[in-house]
Amino acid sequence: MGKRGRLFGTDGVRGTANSDPMTAEMALQLGQAVAHVLQSKSGERRRIIIGKDTRLSGYLFEDALAAGICSMGVDVLQVGPLPTPAMAFLSHDMRCHAGVMISASHNPYQDNGIKFFSSDGYKLPDAVEDRIENLIASGELPSLRASADDIGRAQRIDDAQGRYVVFLKKSFAPDLSLDGLRVVLDCANGAAYRVGPTVLRELGAEVFLLGADPNGRNINDGCGSLFPEKTAAKVRELRADVGIALDGDADRAVMVCEKGNVIDGDALLALFGRDMSQRGTLRGGKVVATVMSNFGLERALADCGVGLVRTQVGDRYVVEAMRSGGYNLGGEQSGHMVFLDHNTTGDGLITALQVLAILQRKGCRLSELTCGFERFPQVLLSVGVADKKPIESLPAVAEAVRRVEAALGDRGRVLIRYSGTEPKARIMVEGEDERRVAEYARDLAESLRRALGGV
Repeated sequence: MGKRGRLFGTDGVRGTANSDPMTAEMALQLGQAVAHVLQSKSGERRRIIIGKDTRLSGYLFEDALAAGICSMGVDVLQVGPLPTPAMAFLSHDMRCHAGVMISASHNPYQDNGIKFFSSDGYKLPDAVEDRIENLIASGELPSLRASADDIGRAQRIDDAQGRYVVFLKKSFAPDLSLDGLRVVLDCANGAAYRVGPTVLRELGAEVFLLGADPNGRNINDGCGSLFPEKTAAKVRELRADVGIALDGDADRAVMVCEKGNVIDGDALLALFGRDMSQRGTLRGGKVVATVMSNFGLERALADCGVGLVRTQVGDRYVVEAMRSGGYNLGGEQSGHMVFLDHNTTGDGLITALQVLAILQRKGCRLSELTCGFERFPQVLLSVGVADKKPIESLPAVAEAVRRVEAALGDRGRVLIRYSGTEPKARIMVEGEDERRVAEYARDLAESLRRALGGV
């Protein structure tokens, strides 16, 4: 269940394929509802673009969505397997009224999801998702269908992949090339298995591919950003210059240095923040990240005069904070990086290209550029709770938090938040001493159990 109702969560509708809510029947209704909610007031012919990753169930949902959209008198453009950020770009570039991406991102192939983009390439606002959900629940959709004369048409678009490749290449500094660079690329048997190697090779890199043979069932299976050790091993074996591990829909990237060490999203944000600040391209003098980003990121950015804005977990909240605050760099520890100067959502290939541009511009190895990033020990605990009372209303817990914060000083932090979907509280403590951090986390967990009847 999503935070706003039965259907929508923080990133569209998601679940096990062919089980409620991820059924063909629901996909048809979602297509009908989005087509009706986003109808044009000017009477112009409307169109919605649909893309997907490589999951077996993508065929099921692609045709069901198209049928629902066409039944409302709206045309459909189908582009086949392409990354989620490609759909954000194409929604705007092809002047569509909306875009749809069929993907469950880093989840196993049995899962799938449906997310929507507005005509400007940004994810739909909560209010629009609420209207879609309410329209489905109302039972009004059958009465809103188009007449036989006004049914929409569906067509395949052959040049969508080429459009996205050109877009990616334009995000790369025109005075640089990847000539002579040896790159290991793991596409997670997902949506970037064609465009990823194409763009890197066209920019001059020698590409060694992993996870580029999708069969409908092997997306994210022991490969990609969830298993970067596979990329790391190949980098060491081939003595490559760098490794790139994407997830199934290619909206996130984890990098691997030439030594085979994994570089996660926090280290990348520190690298990008420092580089963009030095070049005068960092708007607002701050980087946006979530509450889960390591304290080491905050310290690394502070050392180069850059501030950090934290949001709740979820890339949509990162983007919202970036847009409202006028910032152009944000991301998550998982490897979602958002460069609003280039795209409206996280884009794993743009992330990789920006790293490669820094390497080429500075003539350095990735290990050298990230060696100064100090990751603080971080302990995460979950506590089952019978009630989700505000933490500040629990005197004993609030006092325990104050004691830990005082002990950590300016070399650590504490975070307690409730799960949005489970009866649990999440506790995070960061500091310099791993043993003490673990003790503090256990003490806070016990305080919560006593205060909230936890188990």
